[in-house]
Amino acid sequence: MLDDDSDIHPLFTGAPSTTEFKKLRKRIVRHAREAVEQYGMVERSAKWLVCLSGGKDSYTLLAVLHELQWRGLLPVELLACNLDQGQPGFPATVLPEFLKSMGVPHRIEYQDTYSVVKDKVPQGRTFCALCSRLRRGNLYRIAREEGCSAVVLGHHRDDILETFFMNLFHGGRLATMPPKLVNEEGDLFLYRPLAHVAETDCEKFATAMNYPIIPCDLCGSQDGLQRQQVKQILDQWEKNAPGRRQVMFRALMNARPSHLLDPKLFDFMGLSLSKGEFRADSAEIPQLR
Repeated sequence: MLDDDSDIHPLFTGAPSTTEFKKLRKRIVRHAREAVEQYGMVERSAKWLVCLSGGKDSYTLLAVLHELQWRGLLPVELLACNLDQGQPGFPATVLPEFLKSMGVPHRIEYQDTYSVVKDKVPQGRTFCALCSRLRRGNLYRIAREEGCSAVVLGHHRDDILETFFMNLFHGGRLATMPPKLVNEEGDLFLYRPLAHVAETDCEKFATAMNYPIIPCDLCGSQDGLQRQQVKQILDQWEKNAPGRRQVMFRALMNARPSHLLDPKLFDFMGLSLSKGEFRADSAEIPQLR
């Protein structure tokens, strides 16, 4: 990974020259490249709509994808997109000015979904679910208008873990954010190239680069959200046993349907003994642990 100023994307101009930052940057880029390759995200000559909220994660996503493209490792066209949803106090000039100064192709779209959410969500209820659905619908529309084949989001490893536990605790299902998904209409991919990247790495990276962060509290995000509660649980587990988040994330990549209870994933009814005898090495019968 070259770091000479004459061979670097503008998004990395002014990056700290410390060994620690260089290791951080290379680690994030490596994890993103692994996810792109492992989950088959690249279609040559494709065009991606890279969603930029102004938070640390989306800035990291934008920089990493342009780094990979700059190195010839991501043969796709990138179009950054910010959806201004009309939240009170949103600094509408920050992202356009930043993207223009970095020479990043972009589209800024204004849609007042904030008023819709305020009108539809009862007093005291959280806005996030409806806000997310409205945002996703607009992003799909923009992707189609721009001729993109994929919508790319900045969700990282910790987002994926938190969603898994939210589904486990509150939804009664084993599911999370997949790194690659096809939308319901079947005409767009949804990618999460930061799926293997830790949130702390995104935070350290965006802070070190001094990107103009826009906080996600402009809509008056309510305290006590389920995600925040899950995050606190994971934080405590990580404090008690450093590295536990990564262990749990690896578990999501090592599922064993025969050791769960979903008959739609594993044919329990079809299990049988071979010639009336149990064979521990049978491909049909799971070994107990």
